[in-house]
Amino acid sequence: MLPSRSGRAGGWRALVCLLSIFLLIFVFAQPVVAQKGKGKGGKKRQTTSPGPSASSGEQSLTNIPLPIGHEAKGLVLPDFDLEGHLRGKFVASTARRIDEEHIRFQDLKITTFTPEKQTDLQIDMQTSVFDLKTKILSSQKRATVSRADFNIVGDSIQFDTNTRTGRMVGNVTMVITGQSHLMEKAKE
Repeated sequence: MLPSRSGRAGGWRALVCLLSIFLLIFVFAQPVVAQKGKGKGGKKRQTTSPGPSASSGEQSLTNIPLPIGHEAKGLVLPDFDLEGHLRGKFVASTARRIDEEHIRFQDLKITTFTPEKQTDLQIDMQTSVFDLKTKILSSQKRATVSRADFNIVGDSIQFDTNTRTGRMVGNVTMVITGQSHLMEKAKE
């Protein structure tokens, strides 16, 4: 056995781990891409709208290529609607697959977009768990929901990624910053 320097050995281990994660993502992503572009006889088929079981949103949020027990750092997941429009983006410092149906996120930031591709909501959660079956994201730690005209903070949150609705519980505080805009709408 050859002696090795601790700095080099740690660097090689990190590189091998990173390459293994990229290889896993590549292997799991390839069959989805290959199936999506081929029809009968190996020819590409054109579809006007994706089917309910192969929608873009489901591919980005439910088919996360992360094996059980493994952790990914710097994970970015797009959220597409049925027409393929970007409706949100999930950015997490770390993600760990707990089991077949749950993924734990650390320092998750969700950005939702309007149909005009403008930023709508910013949701920040310190720790959260995403249920792949129900598509509900839950956090028992303090979370923040922000928009240009308000800011809401609460002790726990549940966010349904299908309906884009949420529920905050415990010590909820809301600060409205665009009051003049709301008063104009009330007068109309």
